[in-house]
Amino acid sequence: MTAPPILNGLSVDVEDWFQVGAFETVIDRSDWDGLDCRVETNCAQILALFEAAGVKGTFFTLGWVAQRYPAMMRRIADAGHEIASHGWDHQRVFVLGRDAFAQDVSRARKVLEDTTGQAVTGYRAPSFSIDARTPWAHEVLAEQGYAYSSSVAPIVHDHYGWREAPRFAFRPVAGADFIEIPVTTAEVAGRRMAAGGGGFFRLLPYAVSRWAIRQVNLRDRRPAVFYFHPWEIDPDQPRPQSAPLKSRLRHYTNLDVMAGKLDRVIREFRWGRMDEVAAIEAARTPAAMAA
Repeated sequence: MTAPPILNGLSVDVEDWFQVGAFETVIDRSDWDGLDCRVETNCAQILALFEAAGVKGTFFTLGWVAQRYPAMMRRIADAGHEIASHGWDHQRVFVLGRDAFAQDVSRARKVLEDTTGQAVTGYRAPSFSIDARTPWAHEVLAEQGYAYSSSVAPIVHDHYGWREAPRFAFRPVAGADFIEIPVTTAEVAGRRMAAGGGGFFRLLPYAVSRWAIRQVNLRDRRPAVFYFHPWEIDPDQPRPQSAPLKSRLRHYTNLDVMAGKLDRVIREFRWGRMDEVAAIEAARTPAAMAA
């Protein structure tokens, strides 16, 4: 008997175009409210895309966004998608410190739950910024009652990465049920490469992502964790020329083809909410022993 297709995790990191890490040195947080906010329109398009394909996913959302667009948040929740936390305003974990991080995730969670009426049990760090510098971050999340995180990129990258982390789900807090589900990587000649969506998916040919997801599903028999952002389907967004050329190339290349590629990938593989994937992975991942 043929094994059923692996259930992969489909996720959206809900932030607006001006909130990305690539622009953090050229667009000040104090100016955000005066900029062209496009997240609501872009999320409506994503909801329509998911509905047409018959898939559910997880929307890791900034508290800043949820506070300003409560009706959008209710539409996402009412459509059957999971609401999870992306922190308050996209500050990287390693610049916050333990106490500020605890306040950040607590504040974001309250707004997300108040606007949707849905319990928030999942978290994704801005720019995958839980790494070897922040061993306390997982402890804080476990202490606050989160069930899972998908905040680790087990690769080397110029903006993020924790190369030594496991490729697949692990329990980072001894004695706790809390689980970390890293974003997907593939292996080429013994080396890891990013394969979980975002810029990798948008910039490279679709065949590369198909190969990577198949490797994880068929060879490793594990779920892929795929992510993208609402601004990635928006070719008409503003383009600040003050941003570094490298950042602009990464951010704006292939925005006009992203929606079509997304439609293709969500129809080719089996997808679900991250809390569903977390439950499956938790059942197969041994508990970390307390010291």
